[in-house]
Formats: sequence, structure tokens, C-alpha cells
Amino acid sequence: MKHNFHASEYIPMRPGFDTIELHLIRVLHTVIHERSVSRAAVRLASTQPAVSAQLRRLRQLTGDPLLVRAGQQMQPTAVALQLLGPAERMLQDAEQLFGPQGRSQRGAPFEPGRAEGLFRLAASDYLDPLFLPRLVARLKRAAPGMHLELMPLTQDYDYRRHLAAGDVDLVIGNWLEPPEELHLSRLVSDEIVCLVAAHHPQAGGRGWTRERYLEQEHVAPMPLSPGAVGVIDEHLRNQGAQRRIVVRASHFSLIPLMVADSLLVLTTGRLFCSRYVGSLPVKIVRCPVEIPPLSYYQLWHELTHATPAQRWLREQVRAVAGGLMRPAA
Repeated sequence: MKHNFHASEYIPMRPGFDTIELHLIRVLHTVIHERSVSRAAVRLASTQPAVSAQLRRLRQLTGDPLLVRAGQQMQPTAVALQLLGPAERMLQDAEQLFGPQGRSQRGAPFEPGRAEGLFRLAASDYLDPLFLPRLVARLKRAAPGMHLELMPLTQDYDYRRHLAAGDVDLVIGNWLEPPEELHLSRLVSDEIVCLVAAHHPQAGGRGWTRERYLEQEHVAPMPLSPGAVGVIDEHLRNQGAQRRIVVRASHFSLIPLMVADSLLVLTTGRLFCSRYVGSLPVKIVRCPVEIPPLSYYQLWHELTHATPAQRWLREQVRAVAGGLMRPAA
């Protein structure tokens, strides 16, 4: 949608703070975050004309265009980016004052069988292909009135910002060093192994040396953040070693299928690899490079730390992770 801006649209005016409703702050946060009036309208369950009108009012109140066109996209101005943090804090404070999380924190117990609401989780599929299906089944049995949103933990997903903004309740994945500002709970520690095709020359494990491992063609997931190299390659780099990654894949659960029909080597946790032995022509072999076990965590923000509903959710995640079986390789 093309916007034509005129100076008169955002001439500073004396704001009437008593007429600025909370929804306008939410519109401000959502429009800047989405960088699109149409996407903001969808997320706010509103209409594009309504959000456009609210954006015009915000421009008048702030004295800034907030969003400007840059090529085919809209980009937030420097002022808009400065306003994003205060808007997030105001929405968080309002949630604590008036939202269901705030009410729960003030003493109302969480009753999963009667509760209605939404749990939002972001998770990688590195842990186990059965983990998320089992978690969903457990949550729906115990709390049938709760809705679930499961988001992929990808390189483009800024999970720290989304946790701080309250856009997601819990993040599940593996990190070499989880962010210090977040609460965490370790779920599983898993031995590092290699998954190879049954016809791979090293499938028998004989002569599987560090040198041969490093010279193989490797497949690896996309790192969880731009510029990162991933947990395995971080350990290798600390040892002065580097493997030859020829395939990077965003869909981790598809990698065993790639391995089964190629000479690619996947290095990851035994728990994940074990699920595919027997159903695919693949084998697990030891990793000839010394790498500490992978540690999987659930991370959450101070915003939801004391909320009974969120405490209950974290307990369910721990229970499902702890109950994962390890089939014999």
C-alpha cells in the first residue's frame, strides 16, 4: 500500500494525554514491529483503513512519519525505533495491571482443566522429532481450553526481543551459552554422535578418525542467530578444527532423509538420530572429535516468570522432555 506523506500530517501538536488509549500504543508497537500497515491490521484483528487512520494520529502525536518507504518496503524511522522500547514496556505494564497474567500473579491459581487462553512457544526441532507432538498431546489433554501457537526457532526469529515483548511465552532449543538476561531450565543433555547412510564408507566405524571426519561432506542446520556458527562448529573452532559443511538446512527434521540417500554426515544428539534408525537406511557412529553433550533448555522472560499459568506450562515441558525414551542405536 502506497502512502503519500505531507508535512502537515506530522506537524507536532500538543498531545492530549488523557485521550491516548492503550490500543493506540498497541497499534504503534505493532506497526513498527511489522513494518506494514496491512500486516499490522491482520495481527490486530482490525482493518487496513482503521490502522491507517490510527497511524495518522500517531504521526500527529509524535511529530514524525514513523514509517517511510524504502524501495518496495516500509522502514521505521529512527524516532520509531526509539519509541519501540517504551511502547513495549507500557504494554507489559498494562498486562501486569489488567491482563490475565497479571491477575494470575495476584493470586488466582491456574486450573488447566478450566483455563482458556493461549500458549505461544518457539522451538527448534533439534531435540527429538517426537518432542513437540508429545508436548501438544499432553497440553491438550490437561488444558483443552488452551490454544497453542508453535513457531520455528530460526535464524530470522529474534527470540530475545519476542520474549521481552510478550509475543512468545517460552523458547526451547540448544545453546552453548544461553542469554544471561533470561530465566532458564535445562531439559536434556544428549551425547553427540554422527548419523550416516548405511552405505557410507564409515558406517562400520572402522578407521573413523578425526582427520577423516573433518574431510567428509557435512550437513548442518542453519545457525539460530546471524553470524553464529552453531554449537558443534563453535566447539570445533575452539579446538582449532573446521569441518566441511556443504549443505545448510532450515528444516532439521528433513536432514536424516538427505543423509540416507547421500554420503553426507550429520553431527547431532543421539536422541534425535535414534528416532530414524530402523525407519531409514541410516546408522549411528561415534563422533571421533571430542565434543561435550548438547544441552537443551527452555528460556523465558522475567515478564512471565511468576505467572501460575506459565509455571504450569514449564512443568509440562520438563515432564515431556524428561520422559523421552532413548531407543537403542
